[in-house]
Amino acid sequence: MTTTPTPPVVAEAPGRPSRRAEGSAAGRVRRRLSGSAAGIAALVIAVLWTVPTAGLLISSFRPAEEIRTTGWWTFLASPEVTLANYRDVLFGSGSDGQLITYFVNSLVITLPSTVFVLGVGALAAYALAWIDFRGRDWLFLGIFALQIVPLQMSLVPLLRFFSQGVSVGGAQILPAWELTGAMAFTNVWVAHTIFGLPLGIFLLHNFVSQLPKSLFEAARVDGAGHGRVFTRIVLPLIAPALVSLGIFQFLWVWNDLLVALIFTGGDSATAPLTVRLAEMAGTRGESWHRLTAGAFVSMIVPLVVFFLLQRYFVRGLLAGSVKG
Repeated sequence: MTTTPTPPVVAEAPGRPSRRAEGSAAGRVRRRLSGSAAGIAALVIAVLWTVPTAGLLISSFRPAEEIRTTGWWTFLASPEVTLANYRDVLFGSGSDGQLITYFVNSLVITLPSTVFVLGVGALAAYALAWIDFRGRDWLFLGIFALQIVPLQMSLVPLLRFFSQGVSVGGAQILPAWELTGAMAFTNVWVAHTIFGLPLGIFLLHNFVSQLPKSLFEAARVDGAGHGRVFTRIVLPLIAPALVSLGIFQFLWVWNDLLVALIFTGGDSATAPLTVRLAEMAGTRGESWHRLTAGAFVSMIVPLVVFFLLQRYFVRGLLAGSVKG
């Protein structure tokens, strides 16, 4: 009786993709995106994307007269550097600057608005994912539906709530807030938190709901309640997702003009940086050269936040994309 010899199985070298993977559609796409043509295309796109920003940076250090009369590329032939634009926008008087005050206002507005969304969003995501209560699915569906409501539709009702309170049939249910001074920041915090929570809860729910069920069962066997499970298990595991959402929320609030202008009224005591930048060019655009320096002052904090948290941001985007 003869037997057919079995061909030996050749193990793939560790760290190298298998032949099956190389012949698949994903392998073909990987080879095309890692070729020399793709590298050249990426380099061209990066240059085209960076040139306007580089021109803006160069213009911010040029004298005002040269900005008005020549293009930024003439700096390469006859460089002349000055810090007058930054001095004017940061510490100038009247309509020329005082940007440092608005810079602080932006920090006061952005940091609490981001923290509130992360805290409330994480708690709501855990409750909707792992606490069984009546109407949970309908509540999550309603939160998801709130994302399609345009922000502009809720500005007037929310402003009336702050200024007039809530009355039903002539009876005052909730009084007007009537906040002045530094307390006026509360209006902007509440507005940004309300507008950021639907997307924040939805994103965090997707991460929290995919955590292994065995972790929660083991914690309950050990006698842990919802508070301990949330702080000891959920928060450490969703930290990359929290950082990703925090970066998005921070950038949205920092770059916002509409909400801040409506709920602060443009007052120098509470208005953020974006409101001052919109006013800096002057009524007829005669001072537009200051916008070059003002734009980079407004970009400093978002760039620092992104580069410091870039590692966690990428990890948060990739979390949940593969198992294991």
